[in-house]
Amino acid sequence: MQPQDALVLQDLQHDYDTLRAVDGVSLSVKAGEVVCLVGPSGCGKSTVLRLAAGLEPLQKGRVAMRGETVGDPERRVRVPPERRHIGLVFQDFALFPHLTVGANVAFGISHLPAAARMTRVHETLRQVNLEHYIDAYPHALSGGQQQRVALARALAPEPSVLLLDEPFSGLDERLREQVRDDTLGLLRRNGTAALLVTHDPEEALFMADRLYLMRAGKVVQSGPPQELYFRPVDRFVAEFFSRINELRGVVRDGWVESPLGRLPASGRAEGAALTIAFRPEAARLGPADGMIGEGPALTAIVQDTHFLGTGWVVHVLASDLDGAEVELAVRLAGRPPQAGQTVRLQVPPEAIFLFAEA
Repeated sequence: MQPQDALVLQDLQHDYDTLRAVDGVSLSVKAGEVVCLVGPSGCGKSTVLRLAAGLEPLQKGRVAMRGETVGDPERRVRVPPERRHIGLVFQDFALFPHLTVGANVAFGISHLPAAARMTRVHETLRQVNLEHYIDAYPHALSGGQQQRVALARALAPEPSVLLLDEPFSGLDERLREQVRDDTLGLLRRNGTAALLVTHDPEEALFMADRLYLMRAGKVVQSGPPQELYFRPVDRFVAEFFSRINELRGVVRDGWVESPLGRLPASGRAEGAALTIAFRPEAARLGPADGMIGEGPALTAIVQDTHFLGTGWVVHVLASDLDGAEVELAVRLAGRPPQAGQTVRLQVPPEAIFLFAEA
């Protein structure tokens, strides 16, 4: 284990009766790093967080913080949550309604002398721009303010690792963007190691230095956000982060025959049926009788266009490998072609994914 690892989880396994909720999950969070554990609802990500925090008894595997083992059932090690030097932030904020904002933040630092405790409360509330609300009660605050109080309370003891479980999901969309932006800035300024659980792919891409994407209790792929987005290992990973367009392809003589033309087969078996996928923002549209750059292309007919403020979504109709009609979506920043117009759709080679056909 490297000394800079603030949190290490090794081969965690957890069952609820006959359901295996966590199946061999390993991950690490380095000092000052924000790591996101992301995946669809029910994939086991919140259970992983609870095992890291010690809120669930560890059935198999190992949890270490700052180089010290805090959970290992084989060695009968189980350090309670209050001794793991962690901060916790949950979706419902879990503020004490009968305590003021200042008292909520001071709750986890009662071991400090009174003067030092109040100094720390003021410092932490100043970091989240709520120092003037120190005597207010939680019910008098907005949802975004309550979330910032919960964050301040978790950071006040200066934890080695901050664990956040869907902390922004209870906020409306516009407020959620602002609060998570503020939270990320605060974590960066403090150099706090954080493990964030979320089901929101956009949030994960925005927040994380590294991602661990889960499905059915297992980590499917991990790495920097750009790696999962641009180099997904399978269709599930590709589809999780955005809509994808799909076409059929077949490997012939070392190439993939497809509606986009011949593509490199990348060592695929002869005769293998493949799904050719690309994201809507990767495609480009141009005149039917011209090319708009390098890359495979096909002819399509514009069906409709939809304005999104930041650009357009254009739906086009093309022919698949077997001649069947297939609808494809393209995201454009500029003015779109008109419905009924014949266009040339082109995709850069590096933006094309090849997956084994299900």
